[in-house]
Amino acid sequence: MSLADYLAKNYLTADSKPEKKTKKRKRKGGPQSGLIIADDDALGWGAKAADADDDDAPVNVSAGSAEFRKTKKNNWQTIGAPAPSSADQAAADAIIASAAAETSARNIADEEAPTVDDTGMKMESGAHAGLQTADQVTAQLKRKQAEERRRFLADGVEQTGQGKETIYRDASGRIINVAMKRAEARKKAEEEAAKAAAQVEAQKGDVQRAERERKKEALKDAKYMPVARYEDDVEMNEEMKERERWNDPAAQFLTKKKMGRSVTGKPLYTGAFTPNRYGIRPGHRWDGVDRGNGFEKEYFAARNRRRDLKELDYAWQMDE
Repeated sequence: MSLADYLAKNYLTADSKPEKKTKKRKRKGGPQSGLIIADDDALGWGAKAADADDDDAPVNVSAGSAEFRKTKKNNWQTIGAPAPSSADQAAADAIIASAAAETSARNIADEEAPTVDDTGMKMESGAHAGLQTADQVTAQLKRKQAEERRRFLADGVEQTGQGKETIYRDASGRIINVAMKRAEARKKAEEEAAKAAAQVEAQKGDVQRAERERKKEALKDAKYMPVARYEDDVEMNEEMKERERWNDPAAQFLTKKKMGRSVTGKPLYTGAFTPNRYGIRPGHRWDGVDRGNGFEKEYFAARNRRRDLKELDYAWQMDE
């Protein structure tokens, strides 16, 4: 807040006084009417001429002053910038008060601060050697800390090493190339992941891998297949013909019989064999001797017996 604004606010704004209505009798005659008594013996000392200029004489207010008092609006004119509003004035007063409080506090602190003599011998901590008060030692330490901070900020980023890459060294003191070490660690991790994936793949059988490849090919070919497949579809008919069914009565009339081969392409055993729960046929090198412990036979017998009992129970319920 400038000085002109402050003066305009506090001293140049006229507060209008409440008007007081008074009843006065109007005189019939003007200011020249009435009886005039003239003294012939007057020597001119009693009254001064009307046109005389006297700075010490009181100022006569003309009829304009009465009009000024009778008016209802404020005829005062503000010189300079307009006076601030109440909110601006409150903010300005708060700023002035805070600045004054800070100045007084700083002056009090400067007055109460102990005097520091820099002529004596200083220790490494920044304090002087010899007998001193606690306030003097504290002031000397703060002074040294402020000096070190100023010097630290003046040196800049290059001298402080901020933002530079960390240098790593081994036990012998040689610099370690971090980028190369990270590349080696990444390569080692990739090799270990590939080795683990190969081990998992090796645990799977040839049939599972062949089935997975077959599904991939089927999905690839499905992109070009039509949505609707009818009875004249050649591929669908060939696929259904090649499918083997154990209860197919017309299988013996087929002129073209498929040779027994596994999914991997190896030949299979063409003779009779004991079935197993996985549906795996023996290879073409099997000699026909069952070397199992009989579990598969018991498994199929228990499953057939449970199915027979279920069908028999259903038949009895229907008879009742």
